[in-house]
Amino acid sequence: MQTKKIIVIGSGFGGIAAALRMRAKGYEVDLHEKLDQIGGRARQFNQNGFIHDAGPTVITAPYLFRELFEIFDEEIDDFINFIPLDPWYRFRFHDGSFFNYGPNQDELLDQIKAFEPKDVDGYLKMLKHAEKIFELGYLKLADQPFHKLSSLIRYTPDIIKLKGYQSVYQFVSTYLKHPNLRQAFSIQPLLVGGNPFNTTSIYALIHALEKKWGVFFAKGGTGEIVSQLKMLMERKGINVILNSEVKKIITSNQKVDGIENSKGDFYKSDYLITNADPIYTNNYLIDNKKISLHNKFINKIAKHSMGLFVLFFGTKVKYENIAHHTIWMGPRYKDLLSDIFDRYKLADDFSIYLHRPTATDSNFAPMGCDSFYALVPVPNLKGNITWEDEAPVFIKSIIKALEQTMMPKLSQAICESFYMSPENFLQDYNTPFGSGFSIAPLFRQSAWFRTHNKDDLYQNLFYVGAGTHPGAGVPGVLNSAKVIDKLIP
Repeated sequence: MQTKKIIVIGSGFGGIAAALRMRAKGYEVDLHEKLDQIGGRARQFNQNGFIHDAGPTVITAPYLFRELFEIFDEEIDDFINFIPLDPWYRFRFHDGSFFNYGPNQDELLDQIKAFEPKDVDGYLKMLKHAEKIFELGYLKLADQPFHKLSSLIRYTPDIIKLKGYQSVYQFVSTYLKHPNLRQAFSIQPLLVGGNPFNTTSIYALIHALEKKWGVFFAKGGTGEIVSQLKMLMERKGINVILNSEVKKIITSNQKVDGIENSKGDFYKSDYLITNADPIYTNNYLIDNKKISLHNKFINKIAKHSMGLFVLFFGTKVKYENIAHHTIWMGPRYKDLLSDIFDRYKLADDFSIYLHRPTATDSNFAPMGCDSFYALVPVPNLKGNITWEDEAPVFIKSIIKALEQTMMPKLSQAICESFYMSPENFLQDYNTPFGSGFSIAPLFRQSAWFRTHNKDDLYQNLFYVGAGTHPGAGVPGVLNSAKVIDKLIP
């Protein structure tokens, strides 16, 4: 009996996980990647002795990676070392105050008390509510298929009962009064591409998820995770094809026959899994442009996530007082987010997600040096921003802001740098409007309302990654591969 062939388009974490899960089922698997290295947003750059993870730096559910080794009777601990972080994040607010958000509950409560004593009780109540959301939204639903309307109808009463119609900021503000604490505990949606003021409060589960499993950094970064997963794929016979940009999905009637890449090579498949952005897949890859009504609707009304500007840099001195993750808050919160998400305006002020991997792994920089990236949420390309013109001034503003608050003489200490803008995200990852996380995690763009993991029109076409259920973020894209594991026989 001939082995059936599965083709996976794109090698982000979702595509890699899907390829491994399908290989464990006995399929022959080809993985096609546009770039010259796998990993997608989780790839890694190495420049002048400085190492930089390109995108995700936080691992919150390491068991999802563990499963990918266990399905082949291997132990992840033989290959990857997950190091627990403390603090998970350090907040630096505009008023100069700091807040260490980490695993020690007593320390956390003491810090909350210092900001606002009444918020201690509020926080404990908020955590209980977040845990209930986590039990439903993550433990019960994150890896379950939502391509049938009946699934949505079944769980809607529970979602309403947990006030999923609220925004994350409304949810947090119900329990906490101090403005700095409201910012610290509502900012998680930005890690998956959402505005805290209109992202469904279901994403409050992120806090409970972090409390349950902690926050980790893999020794060697996400680049090491990708490297070990690639070697696992090679050991198990998955065919990884680099520099193979898929240009066309060949269909006949209501089935996918295969794909054609930019070199004109045709590859036949029995099933096709796309880790490319679903809207890009439907608008540019399907050869006859015939797509399902559901996907047409999403394409028409989709609200995309924000863009990201990422400044990668190395310093010739060490900044020992900078935590592994620092969230540097600017002077505005709600209005700045409105500029980014609604007005598509590049404002003069900003907030920064600062990553210093050398706080945990000194190998990310030459001896006596530090490696950083400063990630700034910005409008996606609907804002018509010409980054070639804006980037030099924007970079100077980021460096000046850090230099005046946390990193003395930074402008003199930087010895190498480069950046990625939304234009690079569009070019490298084919994300519509150069968005950082596909479509935004709004209530009307969650579960059944996202692109379905199983296509409604083509019987053998499936989707994984940030744009499908359950959503963006490392746990989200890895769970999307678990969803299709339940759908493909």
